[in-house]
Amino acid sequence: MTSSKIKDFTQLTIDESKKKNSISYSQYSMYEQCNHRWKLNYIDKHRTFTDSIHTVFGTAMHEVIQVYLHVLYNKSVSEADGLDLDLLLKDRMQAIMSNLMEDEKFEHFTDQKEMKEFYYDGLDIIDWVKSHRREYFSNRGFELVGIETPISYEIKNGIYMKGYIDLVIRDTIHNMYKIIDLKTSTRGWNKYQKSDPMKTSQLIIYKEYYAKQYNVPVDNIDVEFIILKRKLFESSAFPQKRIQKITPASGNVTRKRVRTSIENFIDNAFDDGGEYIIKEYDANPSKKACRWCEFKNDKELCEYGVK
Repeated sequence: MTSSKIKDFTQLTIDESKKKNSISYSQYSMYEQCNHRWKLNYIDKHRTFTDSIHTVFGTAMHEVIQVYLHVLYNKSVSEADGLDLDLLLKDRMQAIMSNLMEDEKFEHFTDQKEMKEFYYDGLDIIDWVKSHRREYFSNRGFELVGIETPISYEIKNGIYMKGYIDLVIRDTIHNMYKIIDLKTSTRGWNKYQKSDPMKTSQLIIYKEYYAKQYNVPVDNIDVEFIILKRKLFESSAFPQKRIQKITPASGNVTRKRVRTSIENFIDNAFDDGGEYIIKEYDANPSKKACRWCEFKNDKELCEYGVK
């Protein structure tokens, strides 16, 4: 099953004709980390996306878990457990790689040995999800509202917040919704990642605008990251889980902080017509901000980078 078919599961779609301009969580996050890097990407159009074995594996794992949950909630547990998810993961990883290799600019970033390692890690995740399903995805009293549910909500001046929510599950007894974002990770999030407001703001954004777009009371929505870990620590003295659940604070104060930050971003970077404001944007050099910046070694585009 392809990702395009997975997106058909959702109940609502984005009306693209209404969009004048859009921002995403990743764009907002980049602006918050470094205004200059954001300008180089979005105004100066130096934006590039570099695929890796991690992105291939992450996309394939998302699709496998989503297919499993679709069958689980809409058909039966036995049918879901009967799916050949191992084969599906293999097929999706190979298909994604094949699609990437069709690009004439493709540069090899992995090999068969590494692909197999990630694949077998994925099998361990699949086994854990199926054997511990009730801890994370109970189907008694719950329904699957959407997979890849689209967000497209106008903030101001024709600018829309755009994104896709991995999973939305509703408690049918208490009418409570849970917005879930799936993440693949090598060994899970550490305490610094769990407390990083820029990481956790993704689900805060989704909660804020899902409530408005789909007319769901915001107090009836919980949020949760589900981290799918490829590796476990070999020397750990304590039992380990393949799944790490992280529930960030998403109350009124937190949502107001994120909402105000997004509105400030729009005010500073877009004019009243919804177009980018052409000006100089400040850099925010630091080891953290510059570590993953694609321009850190390009002195012509950025002279501020921190090694």
